[in-house]
Amino acid sequence: MTTLSMADGPLVLLGFVLLMLGGELVVQGAITVAGRLRVPPLLVGFTIVAIGTSLPELAVVLEAVNEGTHEIAVGGVLGSNVANVMLVLGTASLLGAASNPGQGIRRDAVAVAVATVILLAAVLIGGIAWQFGVLMLLGLAAYYSYSYRASKAEGTDIEDSDTWLPDYILLAIPVTAVGGYMIWTGAEMLVEGATGLAGNYGISESVIGLSVVALGTSLPELAVTLVAGLRGQGGVAVGNVLGSNVINIMGILGVAATYSGGLIIAPEFAARDIWVVVLTSGFIVAMLLDERHIGKRVGAMMVGGYLAYMAMLYL
Repeated sequence: MTTLSMADGPLVLLGFVLLMLGGELVVQGAITVAGRLRVPPLLVGFTIVAIGTSLPELAVVLEAVNEGTHEIAVGGVLGSNVANVMLVLGTASLLGAASNPGQGIRRDAVAVAVATVILLAAVLIGGIAWQFGVLMLLGLAAYYSYSYRASKAEGTDIEDSDTWLPDYILLAIPVTAVGGYMIWTGAEMLVEGATGLAGNYGISESVIGLSVVALGTSLPELAVTLVAGLRGQGGVAVGNVLGSNVINIMGILGVAATYSGGLIIAPEFAARDIWVVVLTSGFIVAMLLDERHIGKRVGAMMVGGYLAYMAMLYL
């Protein structure tokens, strides 16, 4: 136990380092790809970056399905979506990176609303049949195709990237891939270390799943958002959060339901956590659709709300 405890701290620190370095590589690679393809950074954030930062959630969900613990799979997605909106987007707002996300934001906000309604229906029903999981994946692919065509029709809404990466797409693609691998590895290290530390203090596994695991799998989004915010890449920052939430629901749960032959959702999720997801996602969707300014004060409230939710879980 002592040896494990001593190893957990360095794992957490190394995980943070890999997440931040990987986040920098993914952001710079994605922005370079966007510039070369004349695609708005918001769309790149909603697709390429969002997929890359959602890989830890996918790994956790597939492992949970293999072990037959569907509660961890569903709980991880619910907790991750709350963390993405309240903590990650709240942090972006504190950095001023959510004030001007660019074109297409209303379309992506509607996608988050639709995906959240589908998640609410699935939780209330008590499961997702594998056939519906396939439909969710097809719907996600169709929306990506629609978003690409719409963004091209809207024109080139390219932000000033101010990137240090050379303007070569053959270099940007592997750089983005390496960054994604670092994010995946860093998230695994951080979750393993944090889970070990929490276990040493006797915290229940259910609470660890909703808090530590969900937070750990959301740290790639936080890392990318912090880097994008510091570099003034509002489109990537906001698009990454919206895209990750849509992928978590339509993509990751769709894969889980298809892979497992049908995903079972425990009734206790309908009592509290799904309504937290609906409330938080509904709040940010309403703000974006109404073109309200998501400033530092709102960001501080969002981060504070997330900390309050974590406190409620532990109390």
